[in-house]
Amino acid sequence: MQDQYRTVARAGVHETEVNRSRFLCALAPAATEREAQDFVAGVRKEHADATHNCFAYVIGADAAIQKASDDGEPGGTAGVPMLQMLLRRDMRYVVAVVTRYYGGVKLGAGGLIRAYGGAVGEALDSLGTITRRRFRLATVTVDHQRAGKIQNDLRATGREVRDVRYGEAVTIEIGLPDAGVEAFRAWLADATAGTAGFELGGEAYGDA
Repeated sequence: MQDQYRTVARAGVHETEVNRSRFLCALAPAATEREAQDFVAGVRKEHADATHNCFAYVIGADAAIQKASDDGEPGGTAGVPMLQMLLRRDMRYVVAVVTRYYGGVKLGAGGLIRAYGGAVGEALDSLGTITRRRFRLATVTVDHQRAGKIQNDLRATGREVRDVRYGEAVTIEIGLPDAGVEAFRAWLADATAGTAGFELGGEAYGDA
């Protein structure tokens, strides 16, 4: 698994103009290929009167799924430069649709490549990106007396508290970097006089 990846901070649209053609780049995070396809379909429906609705998306922390479409533009002049821009910026779990309204001036192959790739780059700059890092899920079980202090200590040291459940004991779900598991185990034993339970779970990604 990748240790980290970047994705778009939020969904949004950024518009640029090149030789009187309007280029609207719609960007959105997408957890699955289905989400990416649904987003593309939504933009195409919204801009059904546009000259072209070209798209590119990258799904998977390791960029396992990559798709691009020129939507009628000359082959390799739209979708591929969009995809290359996403990959160059290390973007994952992201979908981009560039809608073009033709302005009457032909751009040529080089001009199209620059316009479509540039539209994605400018949209990423405008909307912002976030880095998500890989971590291990872990569960801490403590008695009610110690629970409040442990939660405060966890947050004070910058550890991510993902969930807290109250039963006979208090179960706290946290995220830890792989390299920090053993140090955390030792800290927890010290902080609770060895009374806390600790169980490692699977892997996930969270905001860096």
